[in-house]
Amino acid sequence: MNSLLFPLSLTFKISTFSNDFVAQDANGKTVAYVRQKMLKLVEEVVVYNDESRSEQNFTIRANKWLDFSAAYVFTNKSGYEIGRVVRKGWTSLWKAHYEIYDEKKQQDLVIREENPWTKIMDSMLGEIPFLGILTGYLFHPAYIFTRPDSTQVVKLKKEPSFFGRRFTIEKLSNFETGEEERILLGLMMLILLERQRG
Repeated sequence: MNSLLFPLSLTFKISTFSNDFVAQDANGKTVAYVRQKMLKLVEEVVVYNDESRSEQNFTIRANKWLDFSAAYVFTNKSGYEIGRVVRKGWTSLWKAHYEIYDEKKQQDLVIREENPWTKIMDSMLGEIPFLGILTGYLFHPAYIFTRPDSTQVVKLKKEPSFFGRRFTIEKLSNFETGEEERILLGLMMLILLERQRG
């Protein structure tokens, strides 16, 4: 997943029982197929090369069972840890806040929600019969990935769609060494977690 052509688009499958989505580059080429394993005590996500699932490239696995502030560890196909994303528990109640760490467990990036009111309105109106179908076209939460020096690197935004199933990833700065994989794996886990929250 290095040197990808941005913007990327993520589209959730609505025809499967598991939480699956496809990542495509600006030319429409599939760069990853992400599958969240269902009915597991410890959350686990597998990232494949494409929809055929012929090659498993990464695994994202929670380090704890049902923990509010669990860390989600990224491992490559050789089994080596290449980073992790951590949800900051109480901080994330109002406004989503995550931190990404590198393979040496040094903080690399911070993820913050741009406007928490967007998600709240999306979640509240989504519970109203009939009107809930339209929230995917009305409210579009966005998340910014920032380095410790405040440089904005990537923006993730929900796009207008039924059932909130489309997202776009926009590159804002050039990536540093090893950063691209950690960012993409972090945002894949972020999307799954934030969709669960509403």
